[in-house]
Amino acid sequence: MLFALILAASLSFTEQHAASAYSYARDLADNHSPRDAGTVPGKIAANWILDTASSAGLDVRRDPFVAETPRGRRSMMNLTAEFKIRSDAEWIVIVSHYDTKSGTGCPGANDGASTSGLLIALGEMLQVWKGDRPPSSNIMFIWTDGEECMQAYGPNDGFWGSRHAAQVMRRKGMKVKAVIVLDMLGDENLEITVPQNCDEALAKLAVEAGEKCGVKVRRLDGKVKDDHLAFAEAGYPAIDLIDFDYPHWHTPEDTMKHVSERSLEQSGRLVAAMLDELMK
Repeated sequence: MLFALILAASLSFTEQHAASAYSYARDLADNHSPRDAGTVPGKIAANWILDTASSAGLDVRRDPFVAETPRGRRSMMNLTAEFKIRSDAEWIVIVSHYDTKSGTGCPGANDGASTSGLLIALGEMLQVWKGDRPPSSNIMFIWTDGEECMQAYGPNDGFWGSRHAAQVMRRKGMKVKAVIVLDMLGDENLEITVPQNCDEALAKLAVEAGEKCGVKVRRLDGKVKDDHLAFAEAGYPAIDLIDFDYPHWHTPEDTMKHVSERSLEQSGRLVAAMLDELMK
């Protein structure tokens, strides 16, 4: 199923979209945690994302792969949804991981579920985006498995899903304009930041788009290890939108109690504003 998108002058991520994002995140966090990479609960969570996003109208597909990990070979599952306009058009790729950190008892409400729900709501937004401006880019959503490391980030530990996705994109010869990674953007005390180890042009775009839509975006002084690195290493311009100042990170307290619908609305507005700018 291909989505024919007729694009309006600007995208609008609304309060209703934010409410949907929150509802999806809550369902994933409350009913599918833990969802550690390479486990049965992780596969069940992947199937939930596929079923839920499909019910919302997205054309979601499984992308299974096998990863070498410090705990042996593990079967993992990425999920993808394409909004394809033309085969020769450039791609904008938007990414969220959905797995949880193993051994922590962390439900991953903000860290994983919030942005996974946000991706589904962004898909709903794209389907009703109507107007008279011809589209200029294809859009792909990727829900990655295996973002969290098992021991310490390294060549065979962590970012398995993003590395796999980047390899698939290279094999297909996709022309990629931007990769936008979303992580921990449901924090009730939201402060969206861009680490130093991101594409500079995209970092400037995020700040400028934030100014236009009324969402503050701050540049970090330091670097962050996240899924964007795998895409950058594969040669794609990539950015990480993240609120890393989250006291409940990787703890059992990362619950929906600390996730805000308002924060998801702000995050969605920012992504919509960036898409607007990228497709001018």
